[in-house]
Amino acid sequence: MTEQSCRSCGAEIGPADRFCEVCGLRQPTEDDRLERDLGVAAGVTDRGKRHQRNEDAFALRIVDRQAVAAVVCDGVSTSDRPDQAARLAVTSAAEVIVEALAAGIDPAAATGKAIEAASAAVNALADPGADADSAPACTYVSAIVTRDAVHIGWLGDSRAGWLAADGSSTSAWLTSDDSWVLEMVTSGQLSYEEAEADPRAHALTGWLGADAEEQQSTARMVTVRPSGPGVLLLCSDGLWNYQSEPDALADMIMTDALKAPLLAAKTLVQFALNNGGQDNITAAVIPFPPFANRSNTP
Repeated sequence: MTEQSCRSCGAEIGPADRFCEVCGLRQPTEDDRLERDLGVAAGVTDRGKRHQRNEDAFALRIVDRQAVAAVVCDGVSTSDRPDQAARLAVTSAAEVIVEALAAGIDPAAATGKAIEAASAAVNALADPGADADSAPACTYVSAIVTRDAVHIGWLGDSRAGWLAADGSSTSAWLTSDDSWVLEMVTSGQLSYEEAEADPRAHALTGWLGADAEEQQSTARMVTVRPSGPGVLLLCSDGLWNYQSEPDALADMIMTDALKAPLLAAKTLVQFALNNGGQDNITAAVIPFPPFANRSNTP
C-alpha cells in the first residue's frame, strides 16, 4: 500500500484513509478538486487545506463559437448546504445563458436572466420549516465573453477581473464586493485599513438565498469592451484574499494564459494553496478575444 502525505500537516496516510490520524483533516476526494478545459476557457476549483468540503463551484460553456460563458459561486459557509447552493446556482445560470443566447437574446439580457434563474434555484432549496437565517446561500459572478465585449453580473464577493496582456488597457477588478468592508469605506466611516482589521471585515452584505432581504439580493451588471488582448478572470475570495492586485495576478499567469488557460488557472489555485489555502479556491480563465488562435477549441 503506497503512503501519501496529508495536505495540511504533511503526516503520512494510507491511500484508503479519508482522515489524517495526526491533524484529523479529511483528505481529498474526487469532488474536492475539479478541472475543466474547453480550450478557449478553463477553470479549477479546489477544497483548500482547511475546509472539510468544497463549497465553491463553477461552470463553463461555449455557445455556437460566438460566446464563452463562465459562472463562479461560493457557498456561504454559515448557511445550510452551501455546497449545494453553489453547485445549483452555477448549473442553473449556465443553462439559462446557453438557452438565451441560442434564442437570440443579447448577452446583457441573458446575464440578467441567468442571475434570476440562479436566485430562484437557491431560494427553492430553503426548508420552509427551518430557521430562515440558515437558508442555503452563495455568492455569484458570471461572465459572457463575445468577440468584442465582456458582460458581467455579480452579487457578493466573488470577483471578475480584467488582466491586461499589453499596454493597450489596464488590469482592474470589474466588480465591487458586496461586503461590510466596502460599505464602511465607501460611506467614509472607516479607512480600508481600519475596516480590514475589524472582525466583521469579511461579512457579506449581498448574496443569493431565501434569507436575503431585497437590498441583499439585488445583483449588479456591467458591460466592458476591452481595447486589446487580455484575460478575464472569475474567482472566489479563496484566491483574491491572497492577492488582491490585478496587475500581480496578470504577472503570475500572462505568459501562459492567452494560449493555455488551464495552466493559468492551475497556477492561480496553486498560488493560493502555497500561501495557506485557508478557504476553497476557484479560478476561471477566459482569454480575450475568444476563439483567437486556439485550434483545440471543441
